[in-house]
Formats: sequence, structure tokens, C-alpha cells
Amino acid sequence: MNTVKIGNVSEVSEDRWLEPRGAGGSGTHVLDDAHVSSWRERGFTFVGEFFPPALLNQLEAAARERFPDAGTTEADQFTNFGGPLHFPSAVRALNDVTLHPQLLSAVAELLEVIPANLRLTQSDLWPKYGRGEKLADALDNSDQRIHVDYPNHNLAHPTEWSRPEAVELVVYLSDVEVCGGPTAVVPRHGEDDPAYRWPIVDSPGIADLDYVNDRCAAEAYFAAQRPELSEWRKSLYERERYTRFKRGDVLFYRHDTWHRGTPMVPGTLRLVQNIAFRRAESEWISILHPGWAWSAYRGDKMLERLIATASLDQRAVLGFPQPGSPYWTEATIAAVAARHGVFGMDMTPYREALGESIG
Repeated sequence: MNTVKIGNVSEVSEDRWLEPRGAGGSGTHVLDDAHVSSWRERGFTFVGEFFPPALLNQLEAAARERFPDAGTTEADQFTNFGGPLHFPSAVRALNDVTLHPQLLSAVAELLEVIPANLRLTQSDLWPKYGRGEKLADALDNSDQRIHVDYPNHNLAHPTEWSRPEAVELVVYLSDVEVCGGPTAVVPRHGEDDPAYRWPIVDSPGIADLDYVNDRCAAEAYFAAQRPELSEWRKSLYERERYTRFKRGDVLFYRHDTWHRGTPMVPGTLRLVQNIAFRRAESEWISILHPGWAWSAYRGDKMLERLIATASLDQRAVLGFPQPGSPYWTEATIAAVAARHGVFGMDMTPYREALGESIG
């Protein structure tokens, strides 16, 4: 069977690659039934060419200006998640991707809500660099341990699989054939899948388990501390599949999906934008990157302008009160108009909803 190399570490059989498919929705739906079913049942769906190329060109150009060039000493020492590019940003393309109407519709379809009942909890752009050798650091992200993401998003624990609360997604700005580093995911196979046993606590950093990011270091830790768990975790790696991504593809997954980052081609840079949304009522799922209210008071009035020109759905996902909310009174409508009206904010929807509630 044909094999394909991942970065500079290992080769996998061709049939373990995941290929993206176009969104393919019809009518008012962005995603087709197969995409929605895959996310709800298997834990992920992989959508091809989701965003306009011109928008991604702007975003990639801005990112390359802000991060080290691949192959440099600075790049070889770069191991952090996140960085200077997160929402809200002076880079308009990052904001436009974050609040893209098609994206909000797709996420809403997965969670079976309307876009106004979503809340943004993460949007930041991450660089990852391919190095010839891993750093001798248990926190290195070159070859990650298999894990779930909920511990640093959720103050509690994900709800049962049948009632998901959040959608995570990766927007790829690079091509795997050039840089390597595909995202590995473990498809869920039905309610009795042993890989998705309940509760989900068999990952580094959960409960009394130490946080270890590097795969080799993490699995050595499990072998020494929890040998029975170590054997079980081996089955997760044996089942993982790999995203054959191109620029503009999007991987939608869940906080309780087993996944990891894999090694890259040495001397290359991979750029991705990571975004997450929750149901409005799931307040125990926190904002991961710095919140957006701190962005007020900037000289360019970037946040105020964004709010003033956003659609009602886009404002909603940031937590702005919707028309009909108890927040709105004649006094608060006048007050918000005084703050944001100078930037062109139309208060008509809020006035009309208030009039209907009074009438």
C-alpha cells in the first residue's frame, strides 16, 4: 500500500488521509447533510475551499509580516501557541474571517441553533515551524500527544455526546504538501466506541495528570505512571486519520474530539486561524484568548467601528444584546446611540423591538 511521509518523522498509509469536500449545502444551508452528520457522529467534518481566496491572501500576507521567517534562528526557537494576531485585530481580514456570515451559518447548523445564539470564545492565528530536531522540552508542540481540548476552554466537562455545546475549527492558510503538519483526528465509531469512553479524563493535564504536550514525553509519562492507560492510548494513535489540507480548507471539530498536531517539514511555516464558538447558554465555556472589551479606547476606535457596522448576528456572537433583550429601554437605546452612533450604528432594530414589546 502507498505511504505518505508526515514531516520528517514517519510514513502513513494513503488510506489514512482525510480529503476535504466542498460545503455543498442547498437553500439556506451552508453545509450538506453528510458534513453535519460527520461532525455530530464522528466528531469532525473537513470542508474544502470554504473562504474567498482574496480574503485569505490578505490574512496570510499580514501574518507573514508579523511572524519570523521559516528556517531562521527565531523560528527554530518559536514554540508558543497564539501570538500577536487575535480577534479583534487591526488586520481586518482576521476579523472578517472570524465573523464571516457563511461561517456563522455553518457553525449554527452544527449546533442546531440560529447564529444569534452563538458566542465567540476563540479566534487567533498560530504559526507553526518545521524543525530538523525537536526541542528537548516536554511542552514542545512539534509532535503533540493525542488529546482533547476542553480543559482549557471549559470550566466543567463537555456534556453528553448527543448534546454538543461548542464547535472548534481550524482555517488552514497553507498546503500540507508543502509544509506537512496535518491535524490528526480519531473518528468516533458509534455510542459504544471505547476510544470515546465516559468521562473523558485520560489525557495529560486533566485531574491529577501532569500536563505534557510532546508525544514521546507524554506517552513515557503514562507508561511510568499509568501503564494500563498507556496501552489504551496506543489504540488512539493507531486509529488517527490525517487532514490533507490546502489553503482555505476548514476542519470543524469538537472540544471532546481526540486529535493532535503532527510534525512538519523542516524549514517550513504553517499558518492556521483557530476559532471556537459555544451555545449562548453554555457560560462555563470561557473565552480562550484575551477578550475584546479591552480593545476599546484604542486610538483607531477599531472595536467601536466594528460593533457599529456589524450585523445583528455578528454583534450577537460577541455578546452584544439583541433586539428584544431586557437590556433595551428608551434610556439604554439613547445611551448606546450616543456611544456608537457617530460610527454609523443604526439603532432602528432595537427601537422597533422595544416598541413591539411595549405595544
